Amino acid sequence: MLNYDMPLYRPPSEGNNLIIQATLGCHFNQCSFCSMYKQKRFSVRPLEQVFSEIDQAARDWPDAQRIFLADGDALTLPTDHLLAILAKLAETFPRLNRVSCYANPSDILRKQTSELEKLRAHKLNLLYVGIESGSGTILKKITKGASPRSIRAALEMAHQCRLKVSATIILGLGGRSRSAEHIQGTIELLNRAPVTYLSTLQLFLDPGEEERFLEKFGEPFTPQDDQAVLQEQRRLIAGIEPPQPIIFRSNHASNALALAGNLPRDRARLLAQLDQALAYGKRLRPRHLRRL
Repeated sequence: MLNYDMPLYRPPSEGNNLIIQATLGCHFNQCSFCSMYKQKRFSVRPLEQVFSEIDQAARDWPDAQRIFLADGDALTLPTDHLLAILAKLAETFPRLNRVSCYANPSDILRKQTSELEKLRAHKLNLLYVGIESGSGTILKKITKGASPRSIRAALEMAHQCRLKVSATIILGLGGRSRSAEHIQGTIELLNRAPVTYLSTLQLFLDPGEEERFLEKFGEPFTPQDDQAVLQEQRRLIAGIEPPQPIIFRSNHASNALALAGNLPRDRARLLAQLDQALAYGKRLRPRHLRRL
C-alpha cells in the first residue's frame, strides 16, 4: 500500500481508482470556503519519488485503468514534468485508459493549446474544475482567483483540446441575500461554456475557516437552509440549456439530496424529485452524515 501524505482528497468518482500524489497541497490555496489543504504547504514532488510510488502501486494494482493525480491542482506542474509522469504511468500500467486531476481555471489558461493536446495524447483526458459560481461578485468575495470570463475561456480551451471537464458548483455560496445572483450567473455561464460532467456541492464551512470566509465575504452572510438550497438547485436545473449534453450528479457527501441524470434529457424527472423533497422532505441525507 502507498504511504500517502495525508489528508488526501479526491472527487467521489475517483473513489475506486488509483491515486498518485504528483504534488502536495494546493498551489493557489486562497479560496475562502475551502479548508482542504490549509495544513499543507504546496510542493512539487520530485520525479524519482513519484516514479518510485508508481512502481510500488503497480505491484498492488497492475491492471489499473484509471489514475487520479493528486493533490489540489496537479495541472499547475510544468508540461514536461507532467508528460514525464504520464509516460511512466503508460509504461507501467498497460491497461491505463484515463488520467485525471484537479485544475484551476488559471492552470488551464497558462498552458498553450499544443501543451494541452500533448497531455491529452498521453491520456490526461479529464479535468476537475471548481466553477463554484457564475457570479463575478461572489467569485471575488470567496477569493476564487477567477472571473466568469476567465472560467468560460478555460472551459472553452479545454473543450477545444478535447479534454473532458467535470465542473462543480457550490449551492448556498451566496447566502440568502445573493442567492438569485449566484444561480442566475451560474446558469448564464453553463449555458455558454461546454462541460461534460456537472456536480453540485452544498456549502459546508469548516469551523476553523468560517471566520475567514465571513471576513472575506465583506457583508452580512445568512446561510441557506436545506429548503433554500434545494430551491437553488431547482432553479439551476430548470434554467440550464447547455451547449452540449451534461451528465449531472449531486452525489457529493455535502449534499442534502442525491440526484443523477443527464441534462437536458432528464430535466423533468430531476425537477420532480426535487419537488418531492421540497414538499415532503423525503430522501434527504441526515445532517450528521454530511461532510466535505
